[in-house]
Amino acid sequence: VQVVESGGGSVRPGGSLSLSCVISKYTASTYCMSWWRQAPGKEREGVASIDSDGGTSYADSVKGRFTISRDHAKNTLSLQMNNLKPEDSAKYYCAAWAPLASAVDASCDGDLEAWGQGTLVTVSS
Repeated sequence: VQVVESGGGSVRPGGSLSLSCVISKYTASTYCMSWWRQAPGKEREGVASIDSDGGTSYADSVKGRFTISRDHAKNTLSLQMNNLKPEDSAKYYCAAWAPLASAVDASCDGDLEAWGQGTLVTVSS
């Protein structure tokens, strides 16, 4: 499986961005998928995850502001980010986990199978 992210950019605080991830696997709908982020000098942080049944999990820091979704027909994963804050600035990565894993703790409870190159999000005034 391969994943490719797109949609990063620069935005002012309070603004919105949408990230997308294309999953190149005909069985993509069975994979648990997640977004994580990493800012310079900081540890990787799980942002949100969604499993094959549509179950979702979010980090406390993004609850109510970010929405993860997937389109099984198009093999895509999305992350809608609203009310962005400077502390959301990071490189965001799409990740694919083992089929039928569940979304927990803004990640998936299975083996990590692939991740993308990341897309940069900058929130600054």
